[in-house]
Amino acid sequence: MTDPSFSRSNGDTDNLHPEQDQDQLSTQYAAIDLGSNSFHLIVARQVQDELQPIDRLGEKVQLAAGLDGDRQLSEEAQQRGIACLERFAQRVAGIPREQIRVVGTNTLRAARNRMDFIEQAEQLFDCPVEVISGREEARLVYLGVAHSLADDDERRLVIDIGGGSTEMIIGQRFSPVELESLHMGCVSYTRRYFANGKLSNKNFKRAIHAAHLELLTLRKRYRKLGWQDAVASSGTAKALLRLCQFDPTGPQHLTLLKLKKLQEMLQDFKTVDAIEFEQLKPQRARVLPGGLAILIAIFEALKISELRYSDGALREGLLYDLVGRRRHEDVRERTISAMMQRYHIDGDHAAAVEQTALQCLAQTPFDTDRYRSLISWAARLHEAGLAISHSQFQKHGAYLIEHSDLMGFSQREQLQLALLVRGHRRKLPLLELERFRPMRRQVLLALCTILRLAVLLNQTRLPEQVPSFKLKFREDRMKLKFPEGWLDEHPLTRTNLEQEADYLQQIDYPLLFK
Repeated sequence: MTDPSFSRSNGDTDNLHPEQDQDQLSTQYAAIDLGSNSFHLIVARQVQDELQPIDRLGEKVQLAAGLDGDRQLSEEAQQRGIACLERFAQRVAGIPREQIRVVGTNTLRAARNRMDFIEQAEQLFDCPVEVISGREEARLVYLGVAHSLADDDERRLVIDIGGGSTEMIIGQRFSPVELESLHMGCVSYTRRYFANGKLSNKNFKRAIHAAHLELLTLRKRYRKLGWQDAVASSGTAKALLRLCQFDPTGPQHLTLLKLKKLQEMLQDFKTVDAIEFEQLKPQRARVLPGGLAILIAIFEALKISELRYSDGALREGLLYDLVGRRRHEDVRERTISAMMQRYHIDGDHAAAVEQTALQCLAQTPFDTDRYRSLISWAARLHEAGLAISHSQFQKHGAYLIEHSDLMGFSQREQLQLALLVRGHRRKLPLLELERFRPMRRQVLLALCTILRLAVLLNQTRLPEQVPSFKLKFREDRMKLKFPEGWLDEHPLTRTNLEQEADYLQQIDYPLLFK
């Protein structure tokens, strides 16, 4: 039985699981946005250099409503989400897994037990569910909106009010200039400031004031930078625009005057449960007061004159970002380069370590695109902590990576990258490994060992220091074979390998070399 809140718009597909040949499926991409209020799926096909949407599915799951005061996601909310994703999984069946992206936003960022939900979702899609940071969400929202608008040089302000957070971006063409993610959303604000169910002027004032406090961090900076065009995206803005079209023949945009008039109309309903509009589904109407209060505060704080709506949003941004990765236009590469510059990393040495690490990886069962990228990034950033202190710089580097806003990276990718940097020297990070599932721990420990060897072999920082070598990587031991007599001529490397063998012996993993 289909959930009554399930919505669908078709391009040229009419069934949830159409019979298509493999050539058609190979050109299709899918993006799934696990939002705090709604889950969305978009399927598009690549026609030459363009993405052509062919299917959109959406469902009001209201995941945020299941988050309690201890940040535990209720079983009921999880099951609502999984039931929706079962339908989504049927639609994307047959699309190559590497052409599907699934991301979670504010509620999954906040939930302490998110892995209970994520593991179930990953089994449905057989691909990672990425929990992304607020600033990464903002970047992707902007990318989706920018692709839906005219490609001009005007600077634009983009506002996206979600269920648990609000993303605000100033950008030009396809590049964001300022990114912010604020802890206010239509679900969370309705629950917090209209908890008694009353649509009173007092409750609206409290919600609007709270939003003003959140906006203090960016108000002055955003107004100084300025913009020529203000655009809103996603469900809250779409619903407000529908309700504010008091004159059907008038311009399709929002103004503060229209929003204030809508506030008066809502207050006439007296209670949240009594809100009823022909244009809105009940689930959207129940979270409308919080979204309206937030948008009123944004208009007032940033002195916005008018705001128009864009169909582009996070899910469209995901699609364009995914296609960019496939074309080797990966924003993560730019992020790594920026970090190298910021922390004054020795580029020549990092490149040498990266080359050796990839040489090692190519001789193991882990030589896949995903792990090549991960170990390359770790090799380039392994000395980031030197910008703070040489003492235990591997720990400083790991901290910087884990706690920075790395554009393009999911939380899981950042944790994995931080782990490799943390473990590239000295003691193995066994305690940090406990944060990952058992299967993932084995792979990360193997990658960590490879990076340690690459760093060790390049310790002298001399060109052409590392000889051609053979590596045999097995589950119970690792063997390194160098050219005959090479280790005798390089006693420091031999000593370091002996010390490394002692470290690996702590996990009962022998390192043999000759």
